[in-house]
Amino acid sequence: MHKDELIQLHTLMAQIRRHFEHMGMDNTFNEYDSLAISPLHVHRSKAEHKHAIFVLGNDIAEALSQDDTSGIGRTSERMHELAIKTGSHLANTN
Repeated sequence: MHKDELIQLHTLMAQIRRHFEHMGMDNTFNEYDSLAISPLHVHRSKAEHKHAIFVLGNDIAEALSQDDTSGIGRTSERMHELAIKTGSHLANTN
């Protein structure tokens, strides 16, 4: 995926997050917030946006899941694994 496509996906997921916050689910995005990156940070690397997408995807899936055995729960677990993988890759490149 190209960087501009990742930024578009990041933007869409940030909009989903804002919708959740509007519904009162604002305390579920702590890990994403700790990254201090938004879709507006176009100067950040492709890898950083990719990592943010996985972390935000995990946070969204966790907010939707009722348990770890549901389809969404498994999605949350996979997003978490991908976030760890991309995060360790970022640490190795800095």
